[in-house]
Amino acid sequence: MTAATIREAFSNAETVNIWPLPDMSVLNAGRRSPVVMPGDLFGPAWPLLKDIAEGSCSPVDYPAAGFLSACASLIGGKRKVRPYKTSTWTEPCILWVGTVGDPSARKSPALDAITTPLREIERDHAEAHKGALKLWQEQDTRAKAARKEWTETVGKAVKNGDDAPAMPDAAVDPEEPHRRRTLVMDATPEAIGSLLAGNPQGTLHFRDELAGWLMSFDRYSPGGREFWLEAYGGRPFVIDRKGAKGPLSISFNGVSVLGGIQPAKLAAALLDSPDDGLVARFLWAWPDKLGAFQRPRSIADMNALESVYRRLECLSWGVDGEGREIAVTIPLSEPAADIFEEWQRDNASVDDDASALLKSFVGKMDGTVLRLALIAELAAWAWHGGAEPSEVSTSALIAAAGWVDDYAKPMAERVYGDAALPVAERNASVLAKYIRKVGLRSINKRELKRSPHKSKLPGLREAQAMDAAVELLVDAGWLLPNPSREGSNIGRERQDYMVNPAVSGDAR
Repeated sequence: MTAATIREAFSNAETVNIWPLPDMSVLNAGRRSPVVMPGDLFGPAWPLLKDIAEGSCSPVDYPAAGFLSACASLIGGKRKVRPYKTSTWTEPCILWVGTVGDPSARKSPALDAITTPLREIERDHAEAHKGALKLWQEQDTRAKAARKEWTETVGKAVKNGDDAPAMPDAAVDPEEPHRRRTLVMDATPEAIGSLLAGNPQGTLHFRDELAGWLMSFDRYSPGGREFWLEAYGGRPFVIDRKGAKGPLSISFNGVSVLGGIQPAKLAAALLDSPDDGLVARFLWAWPDKLGAFQRPRSIADMNALESVYRRLECLSWGVDGEGREIAVTIPLSEPAADIFEEWQRDNASVDDDASALLKSFVGKMDGTVLRLALIAELAAWAWHGGAEPSEVSTSALIAAAGWVDDYAKPMAERVYGDAALPVAERNASVLAKYIRKVGLRSINKRELKRSPHKSKLPGLREAQAMDAAVELLVDAGWLLPNPSREGSNIGRERQDYMVNPAVSGDAR
């Protein structure tokens, strides 16, 4: 065979590729893709929420979800919704919302923007509280003086064998005024209880990191988890306090909750929780992170948002026959009740193969749809003004039911499905994303557990976890073993792996 023949044979030879087509689904570990947030539920506030999202460089899901929980907390104990005139069933205005995303997803800027007007409202109440506190201190001082005088009179009467006089009204301790709290960052159940005793409207518990809160129950005192379960229902609640003069009575134990959580912490926070339905009470928002940064085109009208909040804050109470403040119950309109009845039937047909968490979540959506419809109705009223609605309209009910079906349920499948994934699959997904992000062409197991890699791969510091994740990526066509030894020494081979060029888009 001549040299020319050899060259021709090589040029005509078929190229052999050692790499299979990589399975790119490992990047999301098979989790459900996010759905687009529908805007009908938010009515006239939707353009503003999109401006807030653009200004904070975040998906609109985050400020929109925060808006729902903020509105719920301001309406709180003042309004309830009744689905059917022939039923005693009512739902309070309480909402728990969890936003999911990596630390770089910009959840916090979006939620900070949506809650800032709540802080302004609280500051205004704090100024008014100063005057009320001053007046109380004056009344308290007079009451103490009157009680001292009465005590001395009683002492003399007893000494002389006379009838003791009754305590005068002026000697009765005046009730200390309570400061309005629109936002609570962190507190024990007993502290929240004391706050609610003076804030019958309710409040918003805002946590930048929900994982710590979900895993902190019973840390300070027993019964913490039970307290929060009750706080979703808005029922009266009594806390017996050791050493106190009497129990703490709460007329409306209602706390809306808003916070964020990282995907990596979902499993521990959700799956390690007791199966009591607490985590199933959350509405979840887990959009994909935005791509390239875009400069905001317009500034959000935060004054409009604050005006909506203030109108909801100023909703009046109802009054019962004894003059006590009670919630005003707003019914669904008759057409809305008919639609809700049909929706309830459809919602009850949840797939028997669904996970326990998802079944529990779907089972709570009847009440959630009603709460969302009430929020939509009152938020639209707060935006436009005019007479307060006397019923929840068909449009608000349809928007709420559609939002639950088209957004809340798919997002719950995404969250609960991801939490239920085996640890090895989650770790393999983390490693695969890191390989792509850094652009690694090869890896070594031992080196990945050292700086600068180890801080980015916290779940893979143990050898067993690393071995399982790498094995899954080999099976998925991402990695190919390429063991080697340094020099001619006899010893353990280096655990090197080549990275499939196709995972980074390189030609195969």
